Amino acid sequence: MQLYTRSAGTGLPVVLLHAFPLSSAMWLAQREGLAKACRVITPDLRGFGGSRLGDDEPSLDLMADDVARLLDDEGIERAVVGGLSMGGYVTMAFCRRHPDRVLGVILADTKAGADPPPARDNRERIAQAVLSEGSEVLVSEVLPALIGPTTRERRAMVFGRVKGLVQSAPPGAVAWAQRAMAARPDSFDTLSALKVPLLVVVGEEDELSPPADAEAMARTVPDGRLEIIPKAGHLSAVEQPEAFNTAITEFLRTDLATPRP
Repeated sequence: MQLYTRSAGTGLPVVLLHAFPLSSAMWLAQREGLAKACRVITPDLRGFGGSRLGDDEPSLDLMADDVARLLDDEGIERAVVGGLSMGGYVTMAFCRRHPDRVLGVILADTKAGADPPPARDNRERIAQAVLSEGSEVLVSEVLPALIGPTTRERRAMVFGRVKGLVQSAPPGAVAWAQRAMAARPDSFDTLSALKVPLLVVVGEEDELSPPADAEAMARTVPDGRLEIIPKAGHLSAVEQPEAFNTAITEFLRTDLATPRP
């Protein structure tokens, strides 16, 4: 599985994994804003954007292994790995399966707990609806929760851009990813085992992965850093890119200034 990838900048490699049901297009402001500080690598996870889905059973572990192969292809031994929402789940799977390849971890608007049964059932319902009826269920049910009220009220162009990305998500990839996320394990043990710096970022208005979930993840690591982005919902990197980029730049400058063995 070869992932389609957009990259920018040079230096310290930072892999950013996109949210569901978007693509690496969501990281445009990060590729532009962080290129002076690091080498930003933003792949399309399997089935989304320019990456094909393949025939494998749904699995976040598989998505994490795709990212490891991407690092191999790029000649990168270790990288800072991070993701937003679904990208955060893949990041935690990557930490579990490839801990020796991680220089630092960024978890944005995501959660370490497994889905409770009602959430798993809802993912399956949406998977089936998308396969039978197309993307309308994503627009009516998923899209509204992705964006915070401040963005909806004041930044119509941002909302429109996100809506376009949601509508372009391939139904097969949407269903596959929903089933992969539904089966994910609890990852708090994975985080507590980290030997590298951790940055947790969350939108102040995020209702899907609220600040309380972010605080719980940050507490698992002795020096875990927590950044709450004002006036942002679940897609904090898209809604308030300047604040998001500042948080990452500061994390790279301070927490990763001294390379660990």
